[in-house]
Amino acid sequence: MTACGIVLAAGAGTRYGQPKVFARDAVGTPWLVSVVAALRDGGCDEVLVVIGAEAVRAQRLVATVDGARPVVATDWDTGLSASVRAGLAAVAATDADLAVIAPVDVPGMPASVVARVLQAAVGPGSLARATYDGRPGHPVAIGREHWAPVSASVHGDSGANRYLSTHAAVAVECADLWDGADLDTR
Repeated sequence: MTACGIVLAAGAGTRYGQPKVFARDAVGTPWLVSVVAALRDGGCDEVLVVIGAEAVRAQRLVATVDGARPVVATDWDTGLSASVRAGLAAVAATDADLAVIAPVDVPGMPASVVARVLQAAVGPGSLARATYDGRPGHPVAIGREHWAPVSASVHGDSGANRYLSTHAAVAVECADLWDGADLDTR
């Protein structure tokens, strides 16, 4: 079974003050580097990075990240759903059985969380999501059989949360590994 990571990094980051694809931690490491590394080290064979806002500049950054390949969501400004659709369309062209999706604003996510979620995703019909003390979080693993229905179900700023809830995604408790925090503001 093969897994492909998808980093959602297309937005303008209005609450953050800049596109989060360019955000860096306190020592200057791009968040993107950390999230891509967690996905790869956690078991993803390849990582796609969905970009949109400032796409030319973002492509240059993605090109510097080992193991990452950019995917442009041309309609990124219509909301998060555009990024999800672009990522799932790109992964459909690979031989992956699973897509493991995480936003770029989870630079603290360890590879152990990705590995645990992947362990719960047993094939192309799987749906699994990390939870933190019972609260849904990232990453999520979506089997190939769900890619088209998930793409059809997302709209505007809504991601796959509703689909995962209504289709009984396996909840994978990860609070012992990380707090699940995403970073929306500086």
